[in-house]
Amino acid sequence: MTSELRKDPILGRWVIIAGGRSRRPNPFRHYTTTIESPDPCPFCPGNETLTPPDVLVYHGAEGEASSWKLRVVPNLFPALRIEGDLDKKGEGLYDLMRGIGAHEVVIETREHGENPATFSAEQMTLVIRAYRDRMMDLLRDGRFRYVMAFKNHGAPAGATLAHSHSQIIALPVVPVRVMAALEGSEKYFEYRGRCIYCDILAQELDDPLRVVVQNHHFVAIAPFASRFPFEISILPRKHEAFFWGLSQDQLTGLAELLQDVLRRYSLALKDPPYNYIIHTAPPGYATPDRFHWQVEVIPKLTEVAGFEWGSGFFINPMPPEEAAVRLRDLERVMDVPEGHLLAGASTKSGDS
Repeated sequence: MTSELRKDPILGRWVIIAGGRSRRPNPFRHYTTTIESPDPCPFCPGNETLTPPDVLVYHGAEGEASSWKLRVVPNLFPALRIEGDLDKKGEGLYDLMRGIGAHEVVIETREHGENPATFSAEQMTLVIRAYRDRMMDLLRDGRFRYVMAFKNHGAPAGATLAHSHSQIIALPVVPVRVMAALEGSEKYFEYRGRCIYCDILAQELDDPLRVVVQNHHFVAIAPFASRFPFEISILPRKHEAFFWGLSQDQLTGLAELLQDVLRRYSLALKDPPYNYIIHTAPPGYATPDRFHWQVEVIPKLTEVAGFEWGSGFFINPMPPEEAAVRLRDLERVMDVPEGHLLAGASTKSGDS
């Protein structure tokens, strides 16, 4: 395949799709997800006193503290702290404020060595529910303008503890990356009168070349201008700007589809390090008909090097169309959950 320059229709950034580079010897890094664990592990049952007190806990059927199924605790080494005022000020042309926010850890399971790709459907649903519930609670604090939930799986993706966990950070400002997506979707809506994400969904489902898997509530696609090999975007079929508006059926549907994607990564890419991030409109966003929340999933297979940092261009050696095919073809060897559809199938339930 010859190289192509592709433009992200929302953010306006350009990507080089250099398919021929995937034929180089060892085009992808083979990172290990193994992390040396402290002894004792602060996230394991029985070691609850090694973390700050719970801000959220889901119990087992017995309803006892010893039967917890998921815990959320403040990060012991937070990037931002919840106590205090913002104290915004300027120093000449520079603006600064105190590092006010919240930094929490979602301890996703009791089992130390459990991989999210093998969680039960119930456990993964609890993880998604925890993101929603903590976002809603944190946004009651008027100092916070945005809350981001994300996961780092494996040391190369940023994890420092082996016990499966993810993180939630509340910020006093809206991140630049989120602002760029809001601005891009606003411009498209002003030009065409429609949500760009809904249009992307309609086009991708009409010609499912880049569709990896779908169910009645969500669709996972390899984005047209993917920056990284096997990058995935998961979008809700029903238009919604705010992640915390998820219904119980949508919670379950997102948990199933996200876990399906992670299982495909585990099979096709030998359990690579990865990140996933939930992108939502900020609270009080005035034009929710113009933005569509989504989940971004990125396996760690390549390095961002000098050209990328210097130019802002990403070089992706794996065309998203080929990535989608490779991930779809795993349906021959994996147990596809009930309710999931083959990539080319169609459904009217929950459509925008």
